[in-house]
Amino acid sequence: MTATPSTISRTIGQPASDEPSALEFQKSALLTMGVELELQLIDRRTGDLTRGASDLIALVSKKPFPGEVKPEITESMLEISTSIHRSFKPLAAELVAMRDKLVAGADRLDIEVAGGGAHPFQRWYDRQIYDRPRFRHVAGLYGYLAKQFTVFGQHVHIGCENGTQALWLLHQLSTYIPQFIALAAASPYFQGVDTAYDCSRLNSVYAFPLSGRAPFLTDWPAFERFFAKLKALGVVESMKDFYWDVRPKPEFGTIEVRVCDTPLTVERAAVLAAYLQAICRMLLDRPVAPESEDIYLTYNYNRFQACRFGLEGQVINGATGASRALHQEVLTTLDMCRPFASELESTYALDEIERLVRTSGNDARWQRETYQRRHSMAELLLESADLWRGKPVRTRDLVYERVPTLVGKQR
Repeated sequence: MTATPSTISRTIGQPASDEPSALEFQKSALLTMGVELELQLIDRRTGDLTRGASDLIALVSKKPFPGEVKPEITESMLEISTSIHRSFKPLAAELVAMRDKLVAGADRLDIEVAGGGAHPFQRWYDRQIYDRPRFRHVAGLYGYLAKQFTVFGQHVHIGCENGTQALWLLHQLSTYIPQFIALAAASPYFQGVDTAYDCSRLNSVYAFPLSGRAPFLTDWPAFERFFAKLKALGVVESMKDFYWDVRPKPEFGTIEVRVCDTPLTVERAAVLAAYLQAICRMLLDRPVAPESEDIYLTYNYNRFQACRFGLEGQVINGATGASRALHQEVLTTLDMCRPFASELESTYALDEIERLVRTSGNDARWQRETYQRRHSMAELLLESADLWRGKPVRTRDLVYERVPTLVGKQR
């Protein structure tokens, strides 16, 4: 008989000792999920980023807002966060409601909201740091990297029952991280050029010293000791100082997968979250502990392949040496997850992932095709804003003087 999440939780994820917790991990319902989306604020006349976060947040906060809306590091972006969900449909419905409220507020301010992992032509040095102590601290510590960090990601939280279980799941997911990079890739253009990457955003994140993958620690007390050492050395103050691809969030009782570009639609954001939930459910049905840090032998290489080539990237199995295209990896993983689709109410979401792989492609593909059709980065951005609205593309009157065309060679 197939194990259930409640029986699985008794076989994995139990702390190795009963020593007191210095970094308390709040228990969450297993496999619940939540989504955070970082969004671009766009000038309707030029397609460039605009400083509208403070005004938009103040406006939409005057009335009840589904989920949460809050500032991000620069005034040209903001973040929305859902509440906690157990299944795909309620998550998708809340994201649509949040989008509609945000778009209505943006219309009143005569600006646009858009998804995508990076703005194609914004000048990082024009950005203004949002006036909050945390953001001022980051800007003071990291200098120009803080403004270059005006990139836009989707973060997905998955509920865990304790810290050791969270670390187990974090490491088990390492094999699947390239899939999410490739599926969500939406940042082929950056600083006015085609980067030749499907996902250029993660290159900006990787510049930070505490980025990349989490250390190979397999029980929560060991992680607490690791964190305490770094805090005592003055390297970190909180978990927010880690920019890892996947990190535990003890205050939420989750793991947080951070590698996805913000999709161009909320529907795709919900689909990606449901796919992650399904993979976690599949992994929990196979409670085998990672044998060693060798699971990360090819991690950075596979991560690069996903960023550079998207679903055409070739990933290497570090244990067997076998190499396969990421689109094949996704289809195989979908087959492994489908036995749990009914339980999770995610059949539609898994079907959408398969359609993405077999026919439509990722958002980076749409962005390149749209630029090749329109020959204007501004129009690419404003069509992206229409896509975010869930509406047909509109005719625009643009101010072209400030809008660069693509520099360099198309892929």
